[in-house]
This record gives sequence, structure tokens and C-alpha cells, in this order.
Amino acid sequence: MKEITITTNKITNIVNGHFHAWGWEVPVYLFLGGLTAGILLISAIMAISKQKSKFTLSTEKLSLWAPIILSLGMAALFLDLKHKLYVWRFYTAFEITSPMSWGSWILLFVYPLSFFLILSTIRKAYPKLNKFTESLLLKIKLDKFYNILIDFSEKNRKKIAFTVIPFAIALGVYTGILLSAFGSRPFWNSSILGPLFLVSGLSSAVAAVILFSKEHSEKEVFTRIDLGLLIIEVIFIIFLIIGMASSSIQYKKALNLILGGPLTAPFWIFIFSFGLLLPGFFEVLELRGKKIPSAIAALLVIAGGLFLRFIIVEAGQMSGWLTY
Repeated sequence: MKEITITTNKITNIVNGHFHAWGWEVPVYLFLGGLTAGILLISAIMAISKQKSKFTLSTEKLSLWAPIILSLGMAALFLDLKHKLYVWRFYTAFEITSPMSWGSWILLFVYPLSFFLILSTIRKAYPKLNKFTESLLLKIKLDKFYNILIDFSEKNRKKIAFTVIPFAIALGVYTGILLSAFGSRPFWNSSILGPLFLVSGLSSAVAAVILFSKEHSEKEVFTRIDLGLLIIEVIFIIFLIIGMASSSIQYKKALNLILGGPLTAPFWIFIFSFGLLLPGFFEVLELRGKKIPSAIAALLVIAGGLFLRFIIVEAGQMSGWLTY
């Protein structure tokens, strides 16, 4: 008889195995962070593009949404923190190997850059908001400084846009890297998650433009863009599955969560079918002249992006390296 001695410090499911350290707050934060990244990318690219005069929402108005949506995401993340009063300590150091440290500092740059992007179009896009803001600042004698910032932003709009693009990409990729850095969770431990979450966030932002735009030409162009992004998402998900299927037994067991396990139906119905294939099919029909309301596909894409975060976060928490 061969005797094997196993020594481990595992005493609870929090250390290994299925655990629920993260609730709804984290996937909501990841979704809104990715959506913000997509909004900033679209706004910046349209500020540089020669087509900017044709599209009102994506060129002039969309950038205002970025800090609002990001703040909602940050509020969700704040609710998840155990020691809320110590959140400021993220900014007392920079740990190059910590995804959370990278994310904190990326967000610190994203906010001011998004405000400069907003100021570059606020006079034309939101004249009433501009006048209201100016009147408030007049009371504290900061209206001149406010107009100086607007003049600077309008004059340097392209430079601001070029600066925004790498930070927007970093924000979108970070939402996936935050999970993939957890080597103890096989379902998360994939380099595909960063690009997947970036493309998913961009697709959700494009869907938001389709949903709220009042110009047919803008809807049509962004429908074509979204169709391409949905195809890329499908490819990334296939790569994710292939990568896990060709890895060690722990990755294969983690993959079984969506291939016969408890998350199979939610993954293939709410993400792959309703979130990717069905809206893609509707967009193809719409581009071919069929009378399909564009809002249907757009809402499905946004819902699919949200479900993607919820299910991947849950799958990661259900996967582990040790099984007893």
C-alpha cells in the first residue's frame, strides 16, 4: 500500500473551492467601467474622424455620459469594499504587479481627461448646461477660469482625443485583467479576458449610440460597427474555450461549468444566444433593409454585456485548483 500525506492550510471554502466573496457590485462595476471605456473611445475617435460633422450624438454629446456612468460603477465598487474609510490608501502607493493599483491610477487620469473632452463640445452640445454651469461659477468668481478651460479644450480637442484613447483602452482591458490576474481561479486565469471585456464594453457603448441616436445615418454606421464587434466577441469566447479545453485538468473542470455544469444554460442562452447571435442576426436583417427596430438589437447587446460580467464573475468564484 502506498501512503500519501497531504498538508494544507485549507480550513474554509474562502481559501479554495467555491466562494462568494463578490456579489452583484463587482460585475456591475466591471460592466459600467467597460461601457465608460467604450464611450470614451467612440468620443475620442469621432473627435479625430473626418465624419464627425455628420453624427451629433457620438461626436458632441456622448462624452458627457462617461464620468456619469463611471461614477455609478465606482459607487457600486465602493459598496463592495469592506473598509470603506481606507479607500484613499490606493493612492498612497503604486504597486506595478497589482491590477487594482493600476486600475486606481488609470481612473485617476480618466476623470480629468473625460472632463476636458466634454468641455471641448459643451458649448455646442449642451448650451443650457453650459450657461447653468457658468452662472453657478459666476457666483464664486470662477466663470473666467471656466471659459479659459473651454477655450483650451476646443483649441486642443484632437490632442485631448489622442491622449484619451490609450487611457480608454487601458480602462477597458483592466476590467478583464482584474479577474485574469487571479491565478487561483482557473476560469479567470486567461489572457483573453482583457481583450474580451474591452470589445464587449465598446460593443455596449456602440449599442447605446444606436439606441439613443436620432440620426438614421449614425444608426446605420454604428450598426455595421457593432456587427463587427459581435463577431470579434464570438471569436474571443471560442478562443477562451479552446484555451481552457487544451490546458490542465483544473481548467477543464472550470470549463465544465459552462459545458454541462450549472452555468451552461445561463452562458449559452443569455450571453452567446441572446447577447451575441440574436442581436447580430437582427442587425444583419436591418442592414439588408428589413424593418427591424434597432432598439431591440441594441438592448440585447447591452444586456448581454452585463450578463457576461455576472456569469464570468460567478464562474471564477465557483472554480478552484484543489478538490477534496
